[in-house]
Amino acid sequence: MKLQTFFPPDLRGASGRIGRLATRALLAELALHPKPGLVSPVDNGAHDDMNLTTFVRSLLALRFYFAAIAEAGARAAPFGELQGLGIEAERRMLAATGGINTHRGAIFCLGFLAAAAGWRQARGLDLRGEKLAQTILDLWGEGVAQASREAPDSHGARAIRRHGARGAREELLAGLPTLIGVAVPVLRATLRRTGCAERAAIQCLFAIMAHLQDTNLLHRGGPEGLAFVQNAARRFIEAGGVEAPDWRRRALDLHGDCVALHLSPGGAADCLAAAWFVHGLSP
Repeated sequence: MKLQTFFPPDLRGASGRIGRLATRALLAELALHPKPGLVSPVDNGAHDDMNLTTFVRSLLALRFYFAAIAEAGARAAPFGELQGLGIEAERRMLAATGGINTHRGAIFCLGFLAAAAGWRQARGLDLRGEKLAQTILDLWGEGVAQASREAPDSHGARAIRRHGARGAREELLAGLPTLIGVAVPVLRATLRRTGCAERAAIQCLFAIMAHLQDTNLLHRGGPEGLAFVQNAARRFIEAGGVEAPDWRRRALDLHGDCVALHLSPGGAADCLAAAWFVHGLSP
C-alpha cells in the first residue's frame, strides 16, 4: 500500500508531504538491521515486550499525526495546541500497542521538527536542520521549557535527575546538537562516499550512539551501560565503520552484547529517524 493512501485528501498537500517524510523516516529506522539492542524485522533486540508488529501498529496509529502537526505549525499554532496533538498521538499509540511505548520520543522530537517544517515551508523559507531547530526554539521553546518543569515522572526523567543526563527536551532546548552536529552530517557524508542508504544509516546510528546521553540506556544499564555502548560505538567508527570489510560482523557482535545485557539505545534510534527526516526535507 502506498503511504499516500494513509492520508485524508486535505492532508495530501504541503503538510501531507511533511507527514509522509516523517512516516518514511520512522519506517527506514524500523527496517534497518543490525541495530544493537533494537527491534528490527530480524528480531526483537533487547525487548521482550515489543516486536516488529508492535511498531507497525504504532506507526499506523500515528499516520495522521505528523501531517496534522505540520499543518498546525504552518499556522504558527501555540505550544498548547501542539502539545495537545502530541498527547492525543501518544494516546492512540498506547491504544494500538496495548500500553507499550514504541514512539514517544518520535512523537516529541519528530513532531516539533514537522511543525517547524510546516511553518518554514508555508513562508517559503529553507528547511535545513539548523533552521528547523531555531524555529522550534523561537516559536515554542518557552512552552517546551515550562512543560519540562511540569512533566510527570518517567523512566527518562528519573535517569536525567539521577545521572545529570540530557534527555530529549534538553536536547531540543539546546538546539538539537546531536541531530544537527552529528547525525545529519554523518548520514549525508556516508551516503556521498558509499552511495548506500543501509551503510549510511548504520554509520549514522553508531555515530549517534557514540555521542548521545541516551536515557534509555541509563534507565536499563545505568552509567555503566551507557558507557559500554558509547565506547563500543566509538571503537566501531575508529576501526573504519561501515567502510571496513567486517563492519556487519562487528555490528552484529555488539547487537548480541546489547541483547545479553538488556541494553537498547532507543534515543539513538529516534535521532536516526529524525536525521532521515531532515535529510529528506533538504537533501
